[in-house]
Amino acid sequence: MTINQIQNERRKTKAINIGGVIVGGGAPITVQSMTKTDTRNVAATVAQIKELAAAGCEIIRCGVPDTQAAEALREIKKQSPIPVIADIHFDYRLALTAIAAGVDGLRINPGNIGEASRVKQVVEAAKERRVPIRIGVNGGSLPPEFEPEKPLHQRMVDSAMGQISLLESLDFDLIKISLKAFDVPETVAAYRMMSGMVDYPLHLGMTEAGTPRTGIIRSAVGVGALLAEGIGDTIRVSLSAPPKDEVIAGYEILKSLDLRQRGPTLVSCPSCSRTEADVVGLAEKITDALLAIDKPIKVAVMGCAVNGPGEAKDADVGIACGKGQGILFRRGEKVRVVSEPDFFNALLKEIQNF
Repeated sequence: MTINQIQNERRKTKAINIGGVIVGGGAPITVQSMTKTDTRNVAATVAQIKELAAAGCEIIRCGVPDTQAAEALREIKKQSPIPVIADIHFDYRLALTAIAAGVDGLRINPGNIGEASRVKQVVEAAKERRVPIRIGVNGGSLPPEFEPEKPLHQRMVDSAMGQISLLESLDFDLIKISLKAFDVPETVAAYRMMSGMVDYPLHLGMTEAGTPRTGIIRSAVGVGALLAEGIGDTIRVSLSAPPKDEVIAGYEILKSLDLRQRGPTLVSCPSCSRTEADVVGLAEKITDALLAIDKPIKVAVMGCAVNGPGEAKDADVGIACGKGQGILFRRGEKVRVVSEPDFFNALLKEIQNF
């Protein structure tokens, strides 16, 4: 499937409004994260949200373990530059408190909220304030007695459909769905199945994906496969890492499919015996420096002064490193020659000038 086909054949979904950010309905695929502070600590949580917003996070989710955390959301919401979603489990009263505090969305599992009367109270409050609800199904938290004879992806979909039916029976359709598991094939199968059954927007992600080294790969394979098929309206890359890393990884996945362009893209040589300069070290330093830039510029760090400009001719700015000196270029055209000690500073200045 070509990039144009991905863009043109995105699954048609309903649009929901989460604090002014449209999810679904053909809107750009949004990048989300979750705070890793204690929600009861308003100052720390707001500081993290602002850092994430500066990195491009568009919707933030906060865990709500108790009433104090739910009440803290009122002040967090006031200070947050992006929409705030409350993540609720088990206690329906926390959802009611969070809605009263002004949150922009809820993430709940109606199945663990309890009896129907409690779910109804939450839905009625959400309906009154036009607060969307994400039905979040995690493969690892399904009751073992629930359809044990079926494969995991079918069990996840059946669970979600039961919860969707419950919300629809209460005349509520501001719904978003997630079907996350650690297993990539099962997660992909669940989203594919669900995408053919309902037109609610889908939140993509892999749960318990791991540390950045493995978690980014697992997320890129699972989330990327679905996005390439036109499935998905919003994403979170869940990592055992600072949440800013999740946002950066999310945009890299979208950029790799030309679905969103935010911040620089680095093209770099893997290095080999022909390389006569520290290309790997330079690429790492440039990668860190590019984090401060939000413009969609393509930068190349190449290891061959002969082939470099040609191999990365579509880069906006780049350097081809040779022994003792390198060639700075713009879109394949030589700009000037610089000495090896000046590689980093010269390239960075050229990026800034561009």
